[in-house]
Amino acid sequence: MAEVILKDIVKIYPYVDKKPKKKLLDKILKRKVEPVEHKKASLQITDKGVVAVQSFNLKIEDGEFIVLVGPSGCGKSTTLRMIAGLEEITEGELYIDGRIVNSIEPKDRDIAMVFQNYALYPHMTVYQNMAYSLKIKHTPKEVIDQKVREAAEILNITDYLERKPKSLSGGQRQRVAIGRAIVRNPKVLLMDEPLSNLDAKLRNQMRAEIIKLRKRINTTFIYVTHDQVEAMTLGDRIVVMRDGFIQQIGTPQEVFDHPRNKFVSGFIGTPQMNYFEGELLLEKGKYVVAIDDYKVVLSDAKQERLKENNIQPQSIVVGVRPDHMTIGHDGIEGVVDVSELMGTQAHLHLTVKDKDVIAVIPTLGGYTDYVGKTIKLEFTGNNLHLFSKENDKNLEYFNEISFNELKVETPEAPKTPVEEAPVQEASEEKVTE
Repeated sequence: MAEVILKDIVKIYPYVDKKPKKKLLDKILKRKVEPVEHKKASLQITDKGVVAVQSFNLKIEDGEFIVLVGPSGCGKSTTLRMIAGLEEITEGELYIDGRIVNSIEPKDRDIAMVFQNYALYPHMTVYQNMAYSLKIKHTPKEVIDQKVREAAEILNITDYLERKPKSLSGGQRQRVAIGRAIVRNPKVLLMDEPLSNLDAKLRNQMRAEIIKLRKRINTTFIYVTHDQVEAMTLGDRIVVMRDGFIQQIGTPQEVFDHPRNKFVSGFIGTPQMNYFEGELLLEKGKYVVAIDDYKVVLSDAKQERLKENNIQPQSIVVGVRPDHMTIGHDGIEGVVDVSELMGTQAHLHLTVKDKDVIAVIPTLGGYTDYVGKTIKLEFTGNNLHLFSKENDKNLEYFNEISFNELKVETPEAPKTPVEEAPVQEASEEKVTE
């Protein structure tokens, strides 16, 4: 196991103009050259290039299971590859087990990585794939055999040791890839969307296998996924990312219950949170949320946090999770367009003032077909989330410092001082060896 510290990490890719020939032709023909418009505004483009990861600060505790989660292109895989040594760090410092490793080769970082596409050698058996990294290090044969068979037993693939990868299912191949990583007993195990190529049933099974694996080996896990279900079920803490920035860090339950901004609230949770235009009012010293004529008094905990932040009455965006809504005699009125019966629950899709709203209603042993009917949805002041229209921040945490501005403490004296040297290009094979 090892502690991993990322301090002020930045990754910048050189910007490449995709239409150089057209610009050259324009100059030759002396046509007016229009300024290039960068339509992809999600990532910052500077004079140095495209900033894929920005001001990334994170301390991962020894033995912790941390999950980086976010939509495609948010920088999570790039961050993982910088930890692995497959990507050069543009700015900042990376520490593993107390030493700075910016210029250390991947094979010397004592890490292992599991890739999305398995990256198995097709001409080798399962046994040979798992043993390969130990073999090239001239590990004694009896030690190799012991480690491979122990890993195979942990992952329940002992019966497949003499097979080739082409004869295995996707789930079995992924277990082999994990086994190849853990035979090295790495201090840090990196996993880059390892379940994304599997079907829903296999993903569920493999999530359970990874949870069991975590209990049986002493390793720090850093896991990347775009699937928020994986993030919620696997991680001790999750790091929600967007456009290269950290949006929130916390336990899965903290992030679900107390999202720091509108993006996090919508990304974490299934079905997605509903949003309404509303007003935050002060009535008799109490904060009240009004959505048209429907008013809800906020809970004591929310009252206290809003007062601490000195939040004034204002127009807001109100967030309510689908499973926090109930059918009642008062509330927000809408027409049910679709009803999805899902066993113990029904997902009602409503139109509320030309907006789509989803409510999750328990069936309680009986199902009522509400399609075409007008119903009213109620909710309590304990389950509302209040977002600023100005910057999408959660008003309960409006004055909190940004997660990207938080600084992490680095070891005072690295165990192995390393002189800075040019970072050599690394391949994925170097990590798996």
